[in-house]
Amino acid sequence: MLEVTRKLVELLDLAPIGDDHFQGESEDLGFPNVFGGQVLGQALMAASRTVEDRVAHSLHAYFLRPGNHRLPIDYEVHRVRDGGSFSVRRVIARQDGKEILTGSMSFQVEETGFDHQHDMPEAPDFESLKSEHTLALMMKQYIPEHMREKFTRDRPIEIRPVNPMNPLKPERRDPHKQAWLRAQGELPDDPVLHRCLLAYSSDFGFLGTSLNPHGVTFMNRGMQVASLDHAIWFHREFRMDDWLLYDTDSPSAAAGRGFNRGNIFNRDGVLVASTAQEALIRRRPNKTSEG
Repeated sequence: MLEVTRKLVELLDLAPIGDDHFQGESEDLGFPNVFGGQVLGQALMAASRTVEDRVAHSLHAYFLRPGNHRLPIDYEVHRVRDGGSFSVRRVIARQDGKEILTGSMSFQVEETGFDHQHDMPEAPDFESLKSEHTLALMMKQYIPEHMREKFTRDRPIEIRPVNPMNPLKPERRDPHKQAWLRAQGELPDDPVLHRCLLAYSSDFGFLGTSLNPHGVTFMNRGMQVASLDHAIWFHREFRMDDWLLYDTDSPSAAAGRGFNRGNIFNRDGVLVASTAQEALIRRRPNKTSEG
């Protein structure tokens, strides 16, 4: 395992602080607030720690307040139900006594049944694409100095976007994005860890899909963007240390909100997970002074 990946795995490895209570550290990725994917991954890890012999098949979460990446996060798990096949957990994430996320996760015993899926869409091979890290290094001189170190440092999740957009010079595009992603280095055979890492990774660039038709990115002056909620359905087993194709689209944007959805396929074309998210995407009103 690479050192940068080991640090991410440790970030997801929560410390128990009481009955069904856990604490996780935060990381600074250069965003104003805690990265939403971090809170998703840690919340799923907290819930998973209270379930035996079952793995998560779905996660539904609401982001309630911006998190502070300088403070740890406390996770409180409520055991809602343990049935014959399914277990449900509710998780509340808090910082400084205030809730920043609430979510529900459902877990299922291993089971077989009917099986079908959408075909994997056409996409360039990952070997033909440059990683976001490489692209950031290529435009390093144009990145604002106060953001340069965060945007060009090594990353545990390697993302290779299809048809990448220059975030400093955005253009109008269809509300559709594709990217290959994987964790760097070999990971242990732990399905819980792989799910938590996918939850973490699934928030990267997701809301940007709904910004594509409008020719803006989160880096544009005056833009206010934030994830409002996030859902994941885990369909089949997968490995985060092998390449996955993240295919996303945005059917709608209205009333200051953008709706995004995604499908995640392994390199053999197997649909392993699906996602959905609504995000706040608005321009801040111009402030004028009088006198």
